[in-house]
Amino acid sequence: MQAVHLRQTEKKGSDAALKEKKARSRGLTWFITVWIALIVCITAAVFVVGFGGGEEDLREAMRDGVLHEKNRISILGLEVNPGLVSAYIVTSVLLLAALLIRIFAVPRFRTVPGKFQSLIEKAVDFFSDMAAGNSPHRTGFVAAYIFSAGLYVFFSTLFELFGVQVITTSGRSVSLPAPLADINGALGMGFLSFAVILAAGIFSNGPKGALRVLKDFSLPISMSFRLFGALLSGLLVTELVYHYAFLSFGLPVIVGVLFTLLHAVIQTYVLCTLVSIFYGEAVEPAKKKKKKTDGPSAPDENGAE
Repeated sequence: MQAVHLRQTEKKGSDAALKEKKARSRGLTWFITVWIALIVCITAAVFVVGFGGGEEDLREAMRDGVLHEKNRISILGLEVNPGLVSAYIVTSVLLLAALLIRIFAVPRFRTVPGKFQSLIEKAVDFFSDMAAGNSPHRTGFVAAYIFSAGLYVFFSTLFELFGVQVITTSGRSVSLPAPLADINGALGMGFLSFAVILAAGIFSNGPKGALRVLKDFSLPISMSFRLFGALLSGLLVTELVYHYAFLSFGLPVIVGVLFTLLHAVIQTYVLCTLVSIFYGEAVEPAKKKKKKTDGPSAPDENGAE
């Protein structure tokens, strides 16, 4: 009876987990479908309505969104890109939040978690499970790294929604962009992740581990430009929508929020998945070759060789 009851309990648990997985899949499919439909409608409206402003202004706005040649900010007498200021702000806020949580919240954690403790534990479990699944040999460090990198990418992408205003060296007021919308910030994240993977390979397997990592020499470039291209595309599409007078009333807010939320989730997941997978390959122990025996095999109990 106990075995039957146990099987029924396991079946109910698996059915509930399957239903929850299907519900999440339907929600994600619905969100992506709405997002794609909105982009198609915007594109169609752009072609139907036509230009609402000067073509040169749009070209200059998009060029400055990539290169940041005009809108620069002065810090201690140095002219820097707005993305650098955004990176300083996001990093400071995350470090301060981590310090406050460690000092005031963690000592009050209980066996039966509250809402805030449950939220923290779910976030930690998500990255820990990802690290354990993709890098089963050494999970401790990579779990901590993808947790930190994932939070930075997620909140860096959401940062542009706050519209923090600063004054440029030319006297103009501009909103600070996402830190990773600056090519320098994206390259920094890509090469840092590659350095972590390379160091782990050397530490675990010596020169052979380094060779495993270096064979994927394009990895830091691909990770960097994936981040940069995804965030820049949202910036350019929003700028394009603002440029057309017919579409510039309310719609840019919807487009900007959808692009930002979608990129925050997708880019965080993609970066953490790639880092944990390549980290797992770098630290995987080398398989030892079995030595061949020249002599005859030992006879078994029945006398057969």
